[in-house]
Amino acid sequence: MDFEELFDNAPCGYVVTTPEWVIIVANATFATMIGRPATELAGRSLVELLTTGSQLFHETRHVPVLLLKGRADEVALSLRLADGTTLPTLVNSVLITGDDGEPEEIRIAVFDSTGRRDYERDLLAARRAAESSETRVRVLQQASSAFTLADTEELLTAALAGTVRDAFTATHASVLLFDARGNLQLVAGTNPLHERVTAGGSTPATEALRLRRTVTISNPDEADEYHPGLGEALRSARLEAATATPLLDKGEPTGVVVCHFGRQRQFDDGSLELFETLARQSSHVLARIRLQEQLAELALHDQLTGLANRKLLEERLDQTLAAVIRNKRSVAILFLDLDGFKVVNDRCGHAVGDSVLQQVSERLHGVVRAGDTIGRYGGDEFVIICEDTGQVAATVIADRIRTVVREPLQGVPASCPISASVGIALLGPSTNPAISTDNVLQLADAAMYASKNAGKDRVTTVSV
Repeated sequence: MDFEELFDNAPCGYVVTTPEWVIIVANATFATMIGRPATELAGRSLVELLTTGSQLFHETRHVPVLLLKGRADEVALSLRLADGTTLPTLVNSVLITGDDGEPEEIRIAVFDSTGRRDYERDLLAARRAAESSETRVRVLQQASSAFTLADTEELLTAALAGTVRDAFTATHASVLLFDARGNLQLVAGTNPLHERVTAGGSTPATEALRLRRTVTISNPDEADEYHPGLGEALRSARLEAATATPLLDKGEPTGVVVCHFGRQRQFDDGSLELFETLARQSSHVLARIRLQEQLAELALHDQLTGLANRKLLEERLDQTLAAVIRNKRSVAILFLDLDGFKVVNDRCGHAVGDSVLQQVSERLHGVVRAGDTIGRYGGDEFVIICEDTGQVAATVIADRIRTVVREPLQGVPASCPISASVGIALLGPSTNPAISTDNVLQLADAAMYASKNAGKDRVTTVSV
């Protein structure tokens, strides 16, 4: 095999140019690369065969290095092919000088870097995917720790809002939960479009709750397409994009976590998965917190009437006594027992007796003040703690109680009348600081029995 054949069939393109980059000779491999006959290349400027971007890079980086060092290795340049496409290449160049030191020619080896470019692109994508995966794992670990430590709805929702804001670099992040009336309430974070949500306007939040999946808005134009007027609302708030992910408990929405962004965003599958995983984790914790609150509520409330039970009454009375002694306040403790209840229970059955207790409990709520504590002490005995109440006000409340209890009760025959005997223990500035909750309850109970012994349906008052 002679030198000419070796030159033409070299495994890379080979070009010799003048110092002005005019092609003197090019081998067949280079001609094949560029899609032009080798005979047409001689006399053409190599620079003209480069893409516009590569021409700039050639002038600013390739030429200076070659002139400074006499060679330039692995310079990335893209060639414009005959069919209009481009070919990424790596170029090794050597500057040949004459005996006088002046440049005579430039010898250039050209390698097709398509495979390397694709490999590097795949490698970069893999690296970014790994970094993204690492970031998601770190976010989930931090969120799991924060959610686990939260023992109230307030702490949990604040942790959730903070987590999504930081994880997605959101301008605003918020958590909205349904209240007892089924209305969405902002409970954590900031939401500049909250009024639009509560007014019933179509937003990502309302759509996420309706569809029970994450809803995204990448820009205001997209917002207008799906939610009329939302794009303008976003622009007014200087926002561009939004996401909303529902919080679900057994498939039913309990709220929604919303993010707003100050610039346009595209949300990939990884981002959507992270949104939904965070929502799922927090929903599980929210369900646990609410269950614990329900259990705590049951532990301190009477299951039949929903009133405070004896334990909660005694705790509240402990607090009240401390306030009486500390602040010299006036407090009235009303102890009432239902006259005739045993007869109803014996004649009409326990189901009717339970109904009587429930009806009386509802009536008590209607005649005491909002801040008063009502509790079922046991059986048909009730205790009411009335703070900042003197003898006159306490007597008025007791008379109201007696009046509503005397009214006909559903399921109770007229032959079995129900009334209330009430005992009142009054506490005030002169109360002995050593008095205990048990002492107060015993005195109110004794006053109640004095009412019973005096003919029932009466009020007896003692000062403590």
